[in-house]
Amino acid sequence: MKEELIISGRNLPHIDPHLNLWHWQISLYLFLGGLAAGILFFAAIVTLLGKEKEYEGAVKFATLIPPIALVVGLFVLIIDLSHMWYAWRLYVTFRITSPMSWGAWTLMLVTPLSFFWVMSYMKEYFLYWRWKEGWLGKIEGIVDWLAKNRKLMAWILVPSTIILGIYTGILLSAFNARPLWNNSILGVLFLTSGLSTGAATIILFGRSHKERKLFSQIDLILIGIELFLITHMIMGMLAGSQVQLEASELLLGGQFTVTFWVFVVMLGLVFPAILEIFELIGFRVPVYIPALLVIMGGVVFRFVMIDAGQLTRFLY
Repeated sequence: MKEELIISGRNLPHIDPHLNLWHWQISLYLFLGGLAAGILFFAAIVTLLGKEKEYEGAVKFATLIPPIALVVGLFVLIIDLSHMWYAWRLYVTFRITSPMSWGAWTLMLVTPLSFFWVMSYMKEYFLYWRWKEGWLGKIEGIVDWLAKNRKLMAWILVPSTIILGIYTGILLSAFNARPLWNNSILGVLFLTSGLSTGAATIILFGRSHKERKLFSQIDLILIGIELFLITHMIMGMLAGSQVQLEASELLLGGQFTVTFWVFVVMLGLVFPAILEIFELIGFRVPVYIPALLVIMGGVVFRFVMIDAGQLTRFLY
């Protein structure tokens, strides 16, 4: 018979359980929100620079993704809520100190704008429709008005997409009781990751070699920034308190080590960066390979951070 002396209630199931409330829905929502923010940010920048004709993939075709991504993201977020019928209260109250309040109101702004953006290109999507006839004639005026005011939408989208992208990380960093999340770098890291996946998606929709080359260069820079931020996030935890050291062990020898370093860092960042460098110096590399790897890395990164963060806690 083995005797065990219990001197603490720590780590006892059902007495001191870890947080296990956020599942795949939250991870998917954070990824889709960051992806939509990245695509719309670049589309807005291209429009404000007057380069719409040169980079049609960024402003006209990749922007078909954000409305779908935001609707799906909001849907999975709502079904994850324990009291989904009270979700509307987020949109009648604004608390300046609440990241969730910022996110809810930003989404309420960006989601309809993403639909309006697509509507502004309806005549270019459907060139052969007879717009003057039937029900099309009734919406033609709306489409024309949106097309004329595309730059106004772009001015609104630039700051709002930055807020949307950075909020997904700040939402986690606001959880002081979770050492892996309680990191000031997380907001900027999630924003950079969202911009990177957005640039990668635009590469897939690129209409010309010039466009794909430009966004490969942008994505390469963003990958470098992301690797820099990940390095400093881990260095910060290693130089922190005991609980932060224990949190870092999940990524440095713990159960998420292989997933994080293989699928996020190596396959999701380093390998795509090498392929993009080869492509830029003249080697023939299928553009969809590094782009899809970056998107895959962005998805896995959110799942790792959500699942690993819920296992960490402060000792008391």
